[in-house]
Amino acid sequence: MGAKGLVAKINELKRSDVARLIKRRLEEFKEVHEADSSRWFEELCFCILTANFNASRVLVIWEDLRRENAFFDADEDELASLLKERGYRFYKKRAEYITGARSFVNNIKEIVLSFEAKSSGASREWLVKSIKGVGYKEASHFLRNVGFTDFAIIDRHILSVLREYGLVQLEGGGGGRGKNITLTRRRYLGVESVLRDIAEASGLTLAALDLYLWYMRTGKVVK
Repeated sequence: MGAKGLVAKINELKRSDVARLIKRRLEEFKEVHEADSSRWFEELCFCILTANFNASRVLVIWEDLRRENAFFDADEDELASLLKERGYRFYKKRAEYITGARSFVNNIKEIVLSFEAKSSGASREWLVKSIKGVGYKEASHFLRNVGFTDFAIIDRHILSVLREYGLVQLEGGGGGRGKNITLTRRRYLGVESVLRDIAEASGLTLAALDLYLWYMRTGKVVK
């Protein structure tokens, strides 16, 4: 298997209908990049909700709460109740995280862009340090969804693919199917380096590579 085998599989997918779906998804991220800060905040809420929860289910819940303006208007208890009603498992903690991040509704775009102007990756470090409930995966997910292309979203699906091809080994079974994972900063950046090499060999950005690898494991192209 190895890196060559994975690159060959990705190149095969690049010649399929999946490529069209992924191209459209990446275009959607670029559209969000041009939107205002409140729209970026909605993407942050989506990424907070996806932590250790099914992304497809989160998408349905998130779109529903967006229509109700709940991410901006509901207080913490109300938001927790709305999440619980929709079958979201971690309703109390995620409601706490989302309402706690509201101080950045009007300026999160400005802050992120100011950090990215200094150095790539500085905005991710700020997100992890400044917003409760946001780790490297959530921060990378958010940045990808608002149009940045140089961050890897390392979740159990991505790790599963990399382990299948013999590209990573994590102690304690992290990254196995059905298991929640927590990577230290050092481990996260180490796996990201592996993904960066795969992306370069495949002629893709990390943002596009994530969508291909996620499709390989789930059969879906989800934001």
